[in-house]
Amino acid sequence: MAKKSKKQQEKGAGGTPATVALTAAGVEFTVHSYDHDPSHPSYGDEAAEAMGVSPDRVFKTLVADVDGALVVGVVPVAGSLDLKALAAAVGGKKAAMADPALAERTTGYVRGGISPLGQRKRLRTVLDESASSHATICVSAGRRGLEVEVSPADLANLTQAALARIGRA
Repeated sequence: MAKKSKKQQEKGAGGTPATVALTAAGVEFTVHSYDHDPSHPSYGDEAAEAMGVSPDRVFKTLVADVDGALVVGVVPVAGSLDLKALAAAVGGKKAAMADPALAERTTGYVRGGISPLGQRKRLRTVLDESASSHATICVSAGRRGLEVEVSPADLANLTQAALARIGRA
């Protein structure tokens, strides 16, 4: 995995806030780009198929409302987010998926392209603990058809994420 220079990042990734954040932090990452098909039923499955990566290494970024506060859950695309576990991981009682328009306004990204990195307003983040079983994982780079591959430790560090079992198969 090669570290991207600012020039490479701007050219190869379109300079999304996520890739800018990774570059500014000096973190090694790889950009994966593919042609997004709007008719595909699942953004995450589409990304895994297009990149030829196992779905357990591709993680989706979901925004939930936990007791009135927005929280990000990052889980494998092969499964789903356990809302009760997410609430418990942040000391909350009740969680529900956030309104998509609110999630977009708050993060600065569109649905299907929300990245845990470089959000307009940094939200509390919980990364599913299964990420730590991989050397690298892929998450959205901030737009549909663009992913970044990064170590789970770097992702957790940059997002100040807690690690918890929040995904379910």
